[in-house]
Amino acid sequence: MLPTPERQTIATHWGLYRPKMVDGTIARLDPFELDKDPVSLAEGLVEAHSAPSRILRPAVRQSFLQAREAGRRGAGDGAGRGYEPFVELPWDEALDLAAAELDYVRRTFGNKGIYGGSYGWSSAGRFHHAQSQVHRFLNSIGGYTRSVQNYSFAAADMILPHVIGSRKGLIDGHTSWERVVSHAKIVVMFGGAPLRNAQVGSGGVASHIVREAMELSAANGVRVVSVSPIRDDTAGENVEWLPIRPGTDTAMLLAMMQVLIAEGRADLDFLSRYTVGYDKLAAYVTGAVDGLPKTPEWAADICGVPGETIRGLALAMAGTRSFLMMSWSLQRADFGEQPYWASVALAAMLGQIGLPGGGFGFGYACANGIGNAIPDVKWPSLPQGTNAVSDYIPVARIADALLHPGERYDFNGESRVYPDLKLIYWAGGNPFHHHQDLNRLRRAWQKPETVIINDSWWNPLARHADIVFPATTTLERDDIACSARDLFIAASHASLVPAGEARDDHAIFAGLADRLGARDAFTGGRDIESWLRHMYSNARQMAAGIGHELPEFERFWSQGVALLPPPPPAEQTDLLGAFRDDPEKHALDTPSGKIELYSETVAGFGYDDCPGHPAWLAPREWLGAPLAARYPLHLLSNQPKRRLHSQYDVAAHSRSGKVHDREVMRMHPDDAAARGLADGDVVKVFNDRGACLAAVETSGDLLPGVVQLATGAWYDPLPAAADDPQPLEIHGNPNVLTADIGTSRLAQGPSAQSCLVQVERFDAPLPPVQAFTPPPFASRLRGTKA
Repeated sequence: MLPTPERQTIATHWGLYRPKMVDGTIARLDPFELDKDPVSLAEGLVEAHSAPSRILRPAVRQSFLQAREAGRRGAGDGAGRGYEPFVELPWDEALDLAAAELDYVRRTFGNKGIYGGSYGWSSAGRFHHAQSQVHRFLNSIGGYTRSVQNYSFAAADMILPHVIGSRKGLIDGHTSWERVVSHAKIVVMFGGAPLRNAQVGSGGVASHIVREAMELSAANGVRVVSVSPIRDDTAGENVEWLPIRPGTDTAMLLAMMQVLIAEGRADLDFLSRYTVGYDKLAAYVTGAVDGLPKTPEWAADICGVPGETIRGLALAMAGTRSFLMMSWSLQRADFGEQPYWASVALAAMLGQIGLPGGGFGFGYACANGIGNAIPDVKWPSLPQGTNAVSDYIPVARIADALLHPGERYDFNGESRVYPDLKLIYWAGGNPFHHHQDLNRLRRAWQKPETVIINDSWWNPLARHADIVFPATTTLERDDIACSARDLFIAASHASLVPAGEARDDHAIFAGLADRLGARDAFTGGRDIESWLRHMYSNARQMAAGIGHELPEFERFWSQGVALLPPPPPAEQTDLLGAFRDDPEKHALDTPSGKIELYSETVAGFGYDDCPGHPAWLAPREWLGAPLAARYPLHLLSNQPKRRLHSQYDVAAHSRSGKVHDREVMRMHPDDAAARGLADGDVVKVFNDRGACLAAVETSGDLLPGVVQLATGAWYDPLPAAADDPQPLEIHGNPNVLTADIGTSRLAQGPSAQSCLVQVERFDAPLPPVQAFTPPPFASRLRGTKA
């Protein structure tokens, strides 16, 4: 590659950094000079480079290697995953073994027997994007069974196209923060707007924007209302807090609609011109269908927000320009489609959709860049090729697929069949972090014949694999980063020598592709530098298409960052603004061309868990459920402050937030006192699915009856419990407690936020956390190649 520039840049999911080098190593990472609100998550990068848990050489699970060398295959081969020692092998021998496994499965069962798993968050770079690399590789050898959706907003991803014809306002197309806080007088945030979530962005971050947006809202006198079980889940000062029981937002939204109808404040002109199905929805809301008017008093008994408060907020929103925000977290729950549909319906009744500062939007502050004013440019990414396998599964149904191959399931109007997955290849991400009911996943994970992974650390996924390849980190490879929600394209320079024998994902897959006769198909005849130049050339062409000239590659690589100018306020648009201006010319991609408050399509699916209009469906687990008599606390598993998902939990920055080496669980002082608990006590958190340990922190910022335990602590079950179906998880991973149940038959999304638990003091001696200790290694087996 080119000589190392004097001003190096490192691109991460949480920001751009300038490394300061001393004697060939990084002394510190300075935030990008234009970042107005940099975050401290970068502190762990350098430390983790040489952490004891770093994977240094290819390794194979001991009994798996023994079986393959003896020519054995069969059921039960995966039973030792997560507990057995590994054998380190030379690269060529490990690549030969992995290639043989892939070839066996594709010849014996077809490529549909291979599942390509990835969550894409291992790198902000667009070339060393693990998800793109693994999918491109698997496509080069004939394809794979893929997943659709993601764990962040799967239910929303499926319901919004039925309602507004696209995913605008969820993935992109948002009304900008600037326009919202400059024009709206009331902003109501269901689920809040937490700064901790806004620390990160999938393609990187040039400047963090949420704090500035909230400061601007305060300066403009915007009334900000946070409807959330957690007071401090919303950034900014002077925020009104309406504590609501988790999982009951739909009831409150329906009651607000009832107020508008009863008080004659529903915008009938807007509803007539821009929507269909209002009559059916109104009949449900008013009780004409079921005899149960969805009044504020009805909702108050469900959600805990006083009826007069609900009524007053609805009328205030109808009396001025108002904007409705909704967090991604609300739809990660039983019937998670309903609050999203209901929020669109309420915004439609208010009649302000498409106006400056009016309407709705989803995910503000759930990731940085949502609501950023950006130019209309599509940044380049690594082409993944064509998948010859048509089969797929909803991403959150991986355990179902492994446990029930051949079984039918419903999904968005289709009756589908779970494939029989024989081999999993995972690169990027950690399912033992983001999946629900980890004890169930652990059982399911024993089913496939082979699990191969690329990773950098001995995290829970690596421990549950058969063949493990050591992958480089962001600090060890050259790349290009860019974000569809930001204004930059950046070089990410290799600043450290790879640890041990680590190789980048591209090199690993090129070695496998070579053995499987697909090297040219995978590499495209380019090396890494050629790919980076090619991708940057595409970026220059795209930028030129909107009248902006990016520098030549050499200059770009030397200066590290190139920025596009934001669109001027006059050119910024509002979500569905064009549709409002001309609903015939800019008709929505729904059957009616309008916003569908009642969907004949969805109603035709016949799903009792997702009817044809937004409705209150009581979750299986919530504070009003019969199960609350046994498990009286509602667990919210939020995003962590000190890491991205489970990334860099191994580093001191993440670990310094733990108490007694356990993740911290917040609970209301009254709930703690009722159990004789105080700050710093270690507790057992449990339900019928499992149990974990956590350390208590009391806080009046939580609604009584709610506990909050962040995700991302590396899964660490008691090691002596290999045969225990529910081993005690000792580190504080909440996903041993959450339910692995689809949101509904429509979306089959994850339902992590519908979770009841009980808490009690843990008085036994504290077992030492082993999550960051490498697994044992067996000595070289007799008969293997030298």
